Order: sequence, then C-alpha cells, then structure tokens
Amino acid sequence: MSLIKNALIIGAGIAGCSAAITLASRGVAVTLVDKQKEWRFQSSGIFVYSNGLAALREVGVLDEIIAAGFGIGDGKNIYLDHRGAPIVDVFYPSIGGNVPPILGIKRAEIHRILAARLEALGVGIRLGSTVAELSTGSEAQPARAVLSDGTAGDYDLVIGADGIRSQLRGLLHPAIQPRNTGFGVWRSVHRRPADLDVKIMMMGIGKRLGIMPISDDRLYIFGTVPEPEAHWYPTEEWPAIMREKFAEFGGPARRFLDEVSSETEVLYTVVEEVAAPLPWHRGRALLIGDAAHASTPFMGQGGAMAIEDAVVLGRMLDENAPDVPELLQRFGRRRHPMCKFVQDASRQVGEAGAVEDPESCKARNAAMRQTAQGHVDNFYARLQALQEAERAPQR
Repeated sequence: MSLIKNALIIGAGIAGCSAAITLASRGVAVTLVDKQKEWRFQSSGIFVYSNGLAALREVGVLDEIIAAGFGIGDGKNIYLDHRGAPIVDVFYPSIGGNVPPILGIKRAEIHRILAARLEALGVGIRLGSTVAELSTGSEAQPARAVLSDGTAGDYDLVIGADGIRSQLRGLLHPAIQPRNTGFGVWRSVHRRPADLDVKIMMMGIGKRLGIMPISDDRLYIFGTVPEPEAHWYPTEEWPAIMREKFAEFGGPARRFLDEVSSETEVLYTVVEEVAAPLPWHRGRALLIGDAAHASTPFMGQGGAMAIEDAVVLGRMLDENAPDVPELLQRFGRRRHPMCKFVQDASRQVGEAGAVEDPESCKARNAAMRQTAQGHVDNFYARLQALQEAERAPQR
C-alpha cells in the first residue's frame, strides 16, 4: 500500500503541475494551490531537449507537447558569431521514435496542456491561495497546512514547487536565497519565416543570442548579457533596451531585433541560481524544481530538471520505503547529483559565452569547431549515466 494517499502541492508552474499529474495518475488525492488568482504564465518560449521530452512522455503529455511545439528533426544547432559568420554545427541526441532531439514551444502552451491533464484527472486546484501555517509532520504524523483562505488539512506529503522565491524553502532553509549570477536574459516572440526551421546560437563579445522556432508560425529570440549589479528596467522600456543591448548582432537575428517594438512580446529577467543543500525535505515537506535547484538557462535544462523531479518521485512511490521522510531522504540523494551536474555545466557554458575580450572570443570560436560536438556528446552521456543511477533502487 502506498505511503502517500493525499498530497498538497504549492505552486502550479511546470514542476508543480508535473508533480500533481504524476501523483494523481498513481491514485494520490492531490490539492494544488497557487498564489496567482488566475493562471498567467510567461508567454515567451522554451526549448526542451531529449531528456526533458522523455520525462514529459512519462508524465503522459508528450504527444500533445509535440503537436503544439516545433521540433528540430535532426537536432541541429547552428553556431554563428555575432555578425552571422558560421562557427560550427552541433547535433543533439534523440530518444528515438518520432520524438525530435530538440523541441521549442511557447511556455503558455506547456501550461495549457498540463492544465488540461490536471482537469481530466480531477485534481483540485485553488488559485489565489498560499500556505499560512505549516507543520511538516514526522514518520508517524501527517503534515498539517492552513491555507490563506482559512481552510486546513492533514497531508501525507507537502511539495514546495513554488519557484525560485519559494515560500516553503523559506520555512525549510531560511538562510538560502537566490544568488545573482551576473547575467540578465532578454526574450521576444516573433512571427516565424517559413525558411527558419533550425535552432541558432550566435556567440557575441560578452553576449549570446539564440533563435528558436516554437510553433508553425512563431519563434522566439533569447539573449544573455552581463548584468553584474542585477539591474532592473521599467517594463515600458524593455523593447528599446533589448534593441540597444544587442545592437551589434547581425546575420539572421537582425530582422527580428529591428522589429522589436512596443507591440512585441518582450520579457526581461535577472538570472539567479538556487542551490539548496540536502536535505531538500523536513518531515513530510519536500522542495522540487527551482525551489531546490534553480539553474542558469545556458543548457536549456531548468524545465527538464523540474519535470524529472516529478517523474522520479512518482517512480519512487513503488519502492519499499519504511516511511515518508525516509522516501524523501532517498529522493534528495537520488536527484542531487543530477541537478548539481546540470547547474555546474550550465554555469560553465554561461561563463564561456560571457568572454568580453575580442581576441579571446575569436579563440573560443575557433576552439568550438574542434570541441563543441564532443562537449554535447559528453554532457548527454553523463546525463544518461546519472539517469541510470537514479533508476537503481536505494535501500
């Protein structure tokens, strides 16, 4: 008999929705709460690589995700310099079948698909609600939560999937705060020309700018720039500032940068990390996703790590843990090596892309011709080895 019969999940982003679906599919009665009064999700794009797509298949929504997004069938990523001159083409692995190695999709589409699955499973969702009080429970006692709407309940499991500024992490690890990485990221959404059907990364001097289709008729561009002081900019100034930040970029990005205006969907965020130490739980309360291990965006793995958290937790319900705190202890030990590896690799890629000396950038680009494919192959080989270790039962 499962140790977990009911669960409270805080946060209805990718991590929370994936966890709710995974648990509800196994017969757990799930209550999902989110502080938003209505679901409004960032509508820029996201790209998902093979391991994230494999996790979405286990969640049970991969077919819908593929139908709504744009797949790069051969997994090609074209690297250019900031003027558009070619550096190297790199190919990413696939999980086989009809699943593309890389898929771009609008973030709002992912949430629409996850929300439809939640509705089909009958998951109870409370919007405009947060946790006012929480007792995290123990081996013998359930957790008890009082919500901001005044309702209260006992739960076998409480999951904090409430993002980089997690309320639950504040209770479990009050000293852990998001760390400024010294980068800002800019995104904008555009109509996709029919001839642009690949993923492109442009390596500038201290900056990177990518182009990724996210549907049959849309793409997004995404760029990172050094922001050592974690600057914030007024929303109404974002289009003009984005054009200014990437003014030196030419090649295929130029036409999209030129059309950025007040009518364009533009999003700016400061890039932060969270590296919560183990344990990621206290009693019966557990952190997942960005609440525990928010990563920089340079490897495109943040969403995948969140979905994988949900999938691994779901698999572990079938294992013979003596109690819920021990199950959560095992979960943290299992996921921490993977998430730390991704964080470290992503940070290194970001630092390489932030080189600001022109001659060093030329040397970097020359080295990429010899090493870029090997780096990709080694990264995914290491991911596979870590995934195999996660599947091995722990005692």
